[in-house]
Amino acid sequence: MPDAAEEANAKIKAIYIYNFTKYIEWPDNYKEGNFVIGFLGSNSALLTKLSEMAETKKVGSQTIQIKNITSVDNADKFNIIYILTDNSPQLSEVVSKVKGKSTLIVTDKPGLAKQGSGINFVVIENKQKIELNKSNIEKYKLKIASTLVSMALPVN
Repeated sequence: MPDAAEEANAKIKAIYIYNFTKYIEWPDNYKEGNFVIGFLGSNSALLTKLSEMAETKKVGSQTIQIKNITSVDNADKFNIIYILTDNSPQLSEVVSKVKGKSTLIVTDKPGLAKQGSGINFVVIENKQKIELNKSNIEKYKLKIASTLVSMALPVN
């Protein structure tokens, strides 16, 4: 059972992830069917919060679908892949798997925005922040709004 702090953090991250969908534009072929958010790893509190959000919110006209990824080989067409801390060593594998696809890679371990993720969750002075690597996002043919760039800590 998640504790209150874990629950609060999960809610904050779920809101961030949903807000990413407002500030990042996917190519047209990724705007068809469901908007798929894949999880590599396990965080029941975050999975619950995102699933609750998916029941009431949409991305444009797309229904949000949350999928647990058990193997990087199953990482086919995802709009977002979130790699949880314990699965961080699989980042390079995910990067090579989604090469040429329009997938936003989100991580939550310091240093990963430099190693291939587009957005990385970090905690600075007990506050949840995000690092953003613009070139890692743009190489997946994703367009990013300047609003999101200005809210994030830049990483080159």
